[in-house]
Order: sequence, then C-alpha cells, then structure tokens
Amino acid sequence: MCHKKRIVVIADDITGAAEIAGIAFRQGRQVSLVCASSALASAALASYAASTGSADNGDACLVIATDTRSMTAAEAASETCRIASFLSPFSSHLIYKKTDSALRGNVVAELSALMQALGHRRAVYLPANPSKGRVIRGGIYYVGDKPIHTTDFSFDPEYPARTSKLKERFPDAAGYGIVMPDAESLDDIRSIIASYDDGHTLFAGAADLFSLLSLHTTPLSASADLNERRLSPHPSHDRTGRESSFEISGKSMIFVCGSTQSHVPDLGIAVAPMPLELYEGSSDVARWPTASYAVEHSVVLTIPHRHLTGKDVAMHLRRVTALKVRQLVAVHRPCNLVIEGGATAWAVLQSLGWTQLDVVGQIAPGVVTLRAACGTRVTLKPGSYRWTGDA
Repeated sequence: MCHKKRIVVIADDITGAAEIAGIAFRQGRQVSLVCASSALASAALASYAASTGSADNGDACLVIATDTRSMTAAEAASETCRIASFLSPFSSHLIYKKTDSALRGNVVAELSALMQALGHRRAVYLPANPSKGRVIRGGIYYVGDKPIHTTDFSFDPEYPARTSKLKERFPDAAGYGIVMPDAESLDDIRSIIASYDDGHTLFAGAADLFSLLSLHTTPLSASADLNERRLSPHPSHDRTGRESSFEISGKSMIFVCGSTQSHVPDLGIAVAPMPLELYEGSSDVARWPTASYAVEHSVVLTIPHRHLTGKDVAMHLRRVTALKVRQLVAVHRPCNLVIEGGATAWAVLQSLGWTQLDVVGQIAPGVVTLRAACGTRVTLKPGSYRWTGDA
C-alpha cells in the first residue's frame, strides 16, 4: 500500500505553476507557490523542508515557478541546474517537471539538466492533455482534431509551431534518454505511468500527467477529479470543503491579455488595446490610453496585433505590459488582477514584487486564483485555455 508522498514541482512559467498548484490544492494538499530565481529557490526549499518535517505533513506540495521558458536554451539549462542543486534533501519526494502543453519552451535543455542533477537516465515527456483535447497520436501533436502547426500556435511570437511531429520539434530528445509516448486518453496516461514509474524516471509534461501521477503515488482521501469547473457567481467547494472557484467580476480589476491565444470574457468594462506604434516599438508606454482606469478602477489590456514574431518582440511586449500594469497599480491597487499568458504574468508579478502567493481556489482546470501579500487576488490562466477549461 502506497503512502502519501511529498511533492516538489518545477514549472517553466508561472501559469503552469499555478495550474499545478490548483490541482494539488483540489487534492487537499498543503500548497506553497513561489516565483523564484535559483537564489530564491534555495530559501523556498529550505523553508519547505522545515515545514514538512513532521509525518502528518505528507501531503505537502511546493511549486517553484521559474521563467526559464523565456530564456535561451543555455540559460534555461544553467538555471535548472542551479535549482536542482538544492533538491538533494528531497530524494524521497515526487519531483515533477511541469512543461507547456503546446510544446513551447526549452524542453530538452531543461530535462537533460534536471536528469543529470537527479541521477536519472530516463525521462518521460508527455505534453498531452487529453482532458482538453490535446493528444499525441503517431508521434503527432493534435489540438482538437488539428495538428498543432495548423492552429493559432503557429503565430506564437517566441515558439511558433512549425511542425506537429514531436521528433522534428525535439530531434535530440532520444539521445538524452527522453521518451515521448503517444497518449490519446487518460487511460493511456495511466498505462504510461504504470510502465515507467520505477523510481528512477523523471516525469515531465502537462497537467493531466501530474494529476494522475500524484494520485498514483499518493492516494489521498480527497482525490481530485478532472471534471470541468464552470465560472460561478458564488464560491464552490472541493471535497476538502475549501473554496475552489470564484466569480471574476469587473469591479476593481485589471485584466491583462498577454497571449496571442487570449480569450476575454465579456466583463462590461473598458477595453484598452495596445496601440500599433507601441506594439512595433516606436512609441512610449504612456501612449497606451487607459485614462478611464483612474475613475472606473477597471480595465482590460489587450494586444490585438500579432504580425511580429521572435524573442525580442516577445520580451518587448512583456516589458511594456508589465510597466503599464505597474503604472495602473500605482494609481489604484485593484482588488483583482487577472493575467492570461505565463511569460506576461511572470513579468508583471516581478515588476510589482508580488512573488509569494497563496492558493485561494480554482475557477476551472488551469485557471487558478491566488492571493498576494498586499491582499489583491491574482488569477492566472494559460493564454490558450478557455475559462471553462475547454481547449
């Protein structure tokens, strides 16, 4: 019979980290989330080790959000190595590497660095999320019934999907011992876990794999399900009795659409699109018109343009968006800050200095509400997810 196993998760962006934290929260775990560079990760892990020393704290979960998806491959590998160097006291824990469910990021660089640090010769990389219609069939990644390179992910400014074949997207994966199996259903994922969970394999991938892996190794009395949560006007509760979903109202809110995949609910508040000249880098952020926020204390920031791609473009968009949010918060600190897009969320939270976050609840799979130390509720959502949890 398995016993509860503590968990450490390293996520390559903040919305992925929040998604995992929401799942662990729904499982009834004690969850801590920290936006950490390698320097801060050491302190976070030390605090986590001290707080989980007792036997009755076996359901604890620490989620470390990095920004390695926005780094170069070499930078991401170095940062992963530095964080992994602090993991030796956690050899009895389940260590999970959260990656994007749309194949973005420095996947091979980070997994190979983490495998070396942990002494693993094999990793299972499974970005499929069958619960959201994202599957791997015959080595090809599908979003719904479309190969990913035929979807809007081909317009991603930093990691445009040029191919749907995993072996073409990650040609050097096999050489590092990284296995990329097919998965079209949750049962497929269960079978993969049963086949590879030998105590010497690193598991990495999306939310569905973590959900089933954490339950496989640690059967909790308040087990999680993968059912959708809809937007609700009142808090709902998970099986532990804790709040698990919240209304997103337009009152006192900054809503940041930081992704080309953003889906904005109709909130009945002012929408402020980024001007084309600011998008193209030829004007100052002060030219982004948001004057109504000083009166209404609510605004939706959008980026309606997507004709430019590349890392420099992505960094520019994150920088000016983060600067704009900081300017708005200086005028009025909102009750709610909602951010779509992981890299944008990281930039905004770092700019505000909001790096220690408590999990409050989950609106839908992948859409998680946290609370910053200042009291503002921060809701994070991967840009490619919808508010109902559908793909």
